[in-house]
Amino acid sequence: MTGVVLVTGAGRGIGAGIARLAGKRGYKVGVNYSRSAADANKVAADIERSGGKAITIKGDVGEEKDVVAMFEAMDKTFGPVTALVNNAGILGTPTSTTKLGADLVANVLRVNVTGTLMCAREAIRRMSPPTGKGGVIVNIGSIAARTGGMAGCVTYAASKGGVDSLTLGLAKEFGGLNIRVNCIRPGLIESDIHDAASGGIEASRKAAKATVPLGGRMGTPEEIANMALWLLSNEASYVTGAIYDVSAGR
Repeated sequence: MTGVVLVTGAGRGIGAGIARLAGKRGYKVGVNYSRSAADANKVAADIERSGGKAITIKGDVGEEKDVVAMFEAMDKTFGPVTALVNNAGILGTPTSTTKLGADLVANVLRVNVTGTLMCAREAIRRMSPPTGKGGVIVNIGSIAARTGGMAGCVTYAASKGGVDSLTLGLAKEFGGLNIRVNCIRPGLIESDIHDAASGGIEASRKAAKATVPLGGRMGTPEEIANMALWLLSNEASYVTGAIYDVSAGR
């Protein structure tokens, strides 16, 4: 089944990979971004070149008014969403727990947990009767939820544990309305989120060599996109409340 999908944080990295593949599979795609319009426009242009349809939508998922406006923009252009990929997330500044401030913690949770829930709320409103006929939500979590994350990133790990929990809760609450909710927990993936980590992307590549059983390498956004599009499809019609590690055995 294809339809209308909003991918949050789709200007770069995993979100961009998912948006591009969704366009190729026939979805009408909303490419959300919070900072770089140029990156989002490039993703949308790639989708259009491949024969798909896409719009870019600026918005911070951690701001409720932005979330409402994002979904209203989708309504106006393509109609109500039938699928949502909650990909937007931030690492936060890596910080020892002994030096953490409440503001840093609150900001990570604002985007990664509150933002995910607010986007899910707006999608579910559109997927539910009397106008909706169901739909699919895919949340992008992280294996940090079970590993504790990289050094200085306990807040990020905790926020992704929250994504696991809300995935299970939403799946149970809305399964009766034919709304499926699942989660992908990527491992070390080549994306710019590592720029904020200690040592940057090169440190993450070294970590992959030492800790990833399958080939000692980082994954690609396209490898996460393949899993996301399967979960969105009818091939996964009996799958909900599931959490999948895509981490090469890490």
